[in-house]
Amino acid sequence: MAQRDESGDWLGLRASEQPAEPLPSLDLRTDRAHPARVYDYLLGGKTNFPVDREVGDRILTEWPGSRTATRAARAVMHRMTRHLAETHGVRQFLDVGTGIPTGPNLHEVAQSVDPTSRIVYVDNDPIVLAHSRALLTSAPEGRTAYVEGDFRDPEHFLADPAVAGTLDFDRPIALMLVNLVHFLSDEAAHPPVRKLLDALPSGSFLALTAGTADTIPELVAIGSKRYSEAGIENHLRTRAGVERFFDGLELDDPGVALINRWRPELDDEPALADHEVSAYAGVARKP
Repeated sequence: MAQRDESGDWLGLRASEQPAEPLPSLDLRTDRAHPARVYDYLLGGKTNFPVDREVGDRILTEWPGSRTATRAARAVMHRMTRHLAETHGVRQFLDVGTGIPTGPNLHEVAQSVDPTSRIVYVDNDPIVLAHSRALLTSAPEGRTAYVEGDFRDPEHFLADPAVAGTLDFDRPIALMLVNLVHFLSDEAAHPPVRKLLDALPSGSFLALTAGTADTIPELVAIGSKRYSEAGIENHLRTRAGVERFFDGLELDDPGVALINRWRPELDDEPALADHEVSAYAGVARKP
């Protein structure tokens, strides 16, 4: 069950993002580590619990640069969103596997380019539901929606009225799969990606990131092992393995690239070196 401290606030949640009452049956599963909360901790967030921080601290002890790699994985989402909005004129985004809100969120980046942008967030983690108000702060000209759904069952959440009420499936939509597929095997990840792409109109886009050990194999293997020990499934992929997700699509330059090499000019921060990152990114258009 969700827990509160002596003041009545929900433990682990920022005061500004306390869930609206009532949420009496919300089970945040605080007895085991969760990848979204470990990720939040590595980002420097506060939406996590001791079991998540234990995993994060073990990783940081053995791989101090993991916090830099995690922040780089978040930053590339901002660049992909901006690129899609500015270069391709995308005004609709379907973000599956949203994770815990961390500003700026996707809709804030997209609506900074065009306030009319419309975004649907999808996740099945109860702690994301608890924070979903932070994902619904749309510019008045646009719209955002949060749908509870599992990436592995796209037919279910695509049928949610909030999806059709927010996105126009006669116009291009960017499917955002950021920091998600490395928690699934190829057998589990590829079918729902195909189903989601099949549901989108021609001219839509896939933006995807995936973890890899290609850059610093020994250190990344430590992080992978610590996740596994905590019961968190994870699958690191080579560049060729990530490229498979884009079969049949038209990749944007620079193709599937390490996240530090994916359009670093769109970021205000200096580009990182290869040994500081542990993920690939790519953006591609559906013909």
